[in-house]
Amino acid sequence: MLDVLVIGSGGAGLSAALAAKEAGASVLVVGKMYPTNSQTAMAQGGMNAALGNVEEDHPSLHIQDTIKSAHGLCNEDMVRHLCADAPKTIEWLEKIGVPFSRLPQSIEVSQSDTNQRSSLLAPHSSLKSIAQRQLGGASAKRACYAQDYTGLKILHTLYDTCLKEGIDFLDEHFLLNLIVPEDTVKGATFLDIRSGEVKQIDAKSVVIATGGYGALYHGYTTNMYGATGDGIAAVMRAGGALSDMEFVQFHPTGLKHSSILMSESARGEGGYLVNTKGERFVDELKPRDEVSRAIFAQIQAGGSVFLDLRHLGEEKLQTLLPQEVALCKLHEKIDPAHALVPIKPVAHYTMGGIDVDEALEVNGIKGCFAAGECSNAKVHGANRLGGNSLLEITAFGRFAGENAYKHSIYASSKPANGEQKEKDIAAIEAIYARPLTHNHYTMQRTLGRLLYEKVGIVRENRTLHQALEMVIAMQVEQKEMGLADKNRTHNQTLVELLEFQNALLIAPAIISAAIARDESRGAHFKKGFEAEDEAFKKHIVLQWKREER
Repeated sequence: MLDVLVIGSGGAGLSAALAAKEAGASVLVVGKMYPTNSQTAMAQGGMNAALGNVEEDHPSLHIQDTIKSAHGLCNEDMVRHLCADAPKTIEWLEKIGVPFSRLPQSIEVSQSDTNQRSSLLAPHSSLKSIAQRQLGGASAKRACYAQDYTGLKILHTLYDTCLKEGIDFLDEHFLLNLIVPEDTVKGATFLDIRSGEVKQIDAKSVVIATGGYGALYHGYTTNMYGATGDGIAAVMRAGGALSDMEFVQFHPTGLKHSSILMSESARGEGGYLVNTKGERFVDELKPRDEVSRAIFAQIQAGGSVFLDLRHLGEEKLQTLLPQEVALCKLHEKIDPAHALVPIKPVAHYTMGGIDVDEALEVNGIKGCFAAGECSNAKVHGANRLGGNSLLEITAFGRFAGENAYKHSIYASSKPANGEQKEKDIAAIEAIYARPLTHNHYTMQRTLGRLLYEKVGIVRENRTLHQALEMVIAMQVEQKEMGLADKNRTHNQTLVELLEFQNALLIAPAIISAAIARDESRGAHFKKGFEAEDEAFKKHIVLQWKREER
């Protein structure tokens, strides 16, 4: 029986697997795709750590910025844990080989500056040469980066390290359900996408690291199609708690026609936001919620908004932002060195998710831990600070892996029975037998537009209630969402239907929490309730009552 089963092979899952392995656990990482396809690769701008390499900085300032961006809706102990240990997290990533960009050799730090900052830096002397840039909401240049491929470089390095450590992987396995016979996890069931077989994997402890639910905003999101909150839905079905589901962060700069992300690093390096008249209308480095609303207002008034990088020059763009240049050329047929880039705000990051305690254990399910975007560790609150997501997946991924191993030491090694597996086999057979009256691909596009327009950047109770009614109608129609493809092997249509079923489970949680929060706080902005209300300085928790067995 496995000590630790890690579900999800992105940055959080790989970090958890490495930490559990280092502690002595037997580990298996299961993912519905291959690790290098993870959403982590899309985090381009950088990872926050108060190294003070470019200008004076301190972990206390990082903590203050995070709390301010969260609009107070966070656990300050967890924020301190994340930010104070950030230099050590960078040191660990440096040690395993992440190729962070470096300061020019011509920049020398004076001896007095070195002495002043030495207490902030981890012992590894090479940290002092890591380049740092400023991202929105930060009071200093503290985001360590690898050009504008930061997440990709971290992901590949983590995966390489897992392979070196002999960690086992099971790819192309879709999570169906957690096995929770009473209130303690015993493993999980999966659909083997290649064979079509339902499998059961028993484990003493489980780490959920399956990512967020940004793909519910289909067509209006920077997320890959598969970011449908599968782990969150599985936890919900198993009786675990969710919290802060209404807080969805909209990134100010998605490419207008494709919603592809233009990294915040573009503004961090000095890019401007201009309207149709060529006027700058907002401080580009304000928190993402403020910048997104300012852009949205320009578009609602009938105008267009552009990202202006022309003044940075071609050489600087190719050196610091090569990926952004390539994306503009590929998706907008525009060279940002010579032309304005049309943009719009799009769904980007989900602050809510699986409700966990300070050990990252899921509230409601013992032995089950959650890390990364699927987990609500109460550090992002109402609005994530740019640069904190890569920090969280690495630091808290490792923390979850360590705690999962500690749980496994004392957990029972008795395997679960096959009851959940039999239920899941029956559920898959029922899908194959359904009539194809409603096409889930059409409904997926409808849901994406519905959420963007009615549960988006600016909300109001009337349209939120309309959205909830429409989603409930979709849930009823779900019973007639069959499969055009009846193949039993490599059936991607089946996988995408299962993902859409998870989306229809999560969407009402987002909308219900948004209806309940009659205030505006961070990424949640509601007409008629435009101010923050101290009465709502609390977390909205949703949990299904588990069936009696």
